Amino acid sequence: MERGVSARRPIRGASEQVAIEIQHHIQREGLEPDDFLGREEDLAAEFGVSRPTLREALKLLSSGRLIRANKGPGGGIFVARTAEQGMSQSLSDSIAMMLETGAVTLEELLDARVLLEVPLAGRAAYQADPSLVERLRQAVSVEAAADPDDVETLAAADLEIHRTVAAAAGNRMAQALTGWVFEVLQPSLMQLLHGAVVQSAVVEQHQALLAAIEKGDPARAERAMKDHLLYLRDVLRMIEGDGRG
Repeated sequence: MERGVSARRPIRGASEQVAIEIQHHIQREGLEPDDFLGREEDLAAEFGVSRPTLREALKLLSSGRLIRANKGPGGGIFVARTAEQGMSQSLSDSIAMMLETGAVTLEELLDARVLLEVPLAGRAAYQADPSLVERLRQAVSVEAAADPDDVETLAAADLEIHRTVAAAAGNRMAQALTGWVFEVLQPSLMQLLHGAVVQSAVVEQHQALLAAIEKGDPARAERAMKDHLLYLRDVLRMIEGDGRG
């Protein structure tokens, strides 16, 4: 092997290069999901490539769920997801498959949440802006007022609380990496733990998290998030232990 080759960037094909250029264009123009990207013939001309090369590039982007094509009048190529949203969905799909096939357990996923969400809570306390704090406060209030049997409202409030903390941390990559928590883990946990997790305990834990973020206390916020997630893990172990017994 030629010396230094391993440090070089891989040589990309024309379609891969065009796919990257299209992603850069989407980011540069600030396009969001459902925004119109263009028609195939116009995109081929804009990026200076043949129609077959463009189609291969679009296939690559479509496989990553970043774009979608609509046929017929008013059709064309549309943005489906931002790059981070596409990555988050791919990760969620992979973890869902692993959970379904038994390649990973709920407890392992909860342990992964501790690694991800505890530092995010600290960062949220360090730099959360007032609008996100208010959003978090409202979600905790909704959860506290919900009927213990209203699983739908409780699940929605719980999702909003944890999504808001991730958003408050101010890192889009971290948000993308935690997407599977909301797409895969939370629905499974709510089904399993409903009736076992005492609502008041979870509400108190979320209120402690809110108080720490409001006060701008990162260490306290991390402790509150860790206590909450470890509590869920302990309840999960108790249920699974009873089931095996």
